[in-house]
Amino acid sequence: SWWRNWVERNPRKKRTMSNARGIRNNNPGNIRKDGSVWRGEVAGPDKSFKSFETMAWGIRAIYHLLNNYRLLYGCDTIEKMIRRWAPPEDGNDTESYISTVSNLSGVPRTSRLTTTDRSVMEPIVRAMLRVETGMDVSAADYNQAWERFLKHKK
Repeated sequence: SWWRNWVERNPRKKRTMSNARGIRNNNPGNIRKDGSVWRGEVAGPDKSFKSFETMAWGIRAIYHLLNNYRLLYGCDTIEKMIRRWAPPEDGNDTESYISTVSNLSGVPRTSRLTTTDRSVMEPIVRAMLRVETGMDVSAADYNQAWERFLKHKK
């Protein structure tokens, strides 16, 4: 399958629930520390990546970042968002990431996105979590994350 091929080309992305950094940190998007403190962020043992109180807060952070990418940088497609999220200069296979997210979400890579529409964004974020951690999380976490995103957009 294309998913297996992608994992084989990107061995560092092959994860299990027990060892995925993003799962351990409740940060399934693997958002790096940047000196700012986010809603739901907690001190964690990871020196490079943020930790969140719950998985819902970590997913909310992804929604927030992708919304900001659209508002601040004009990243209004999967292709533009992923190029910013996982640039090749950071050692990412950005093209595979874009293709995987597009295939898993069912959203064409160049379709313009409305980042405040859950029916558009949840499949994209679910696909990103598969790329980042190799797995998905509960529907309850997505529900809470979306509610927190809408409540705390700023």
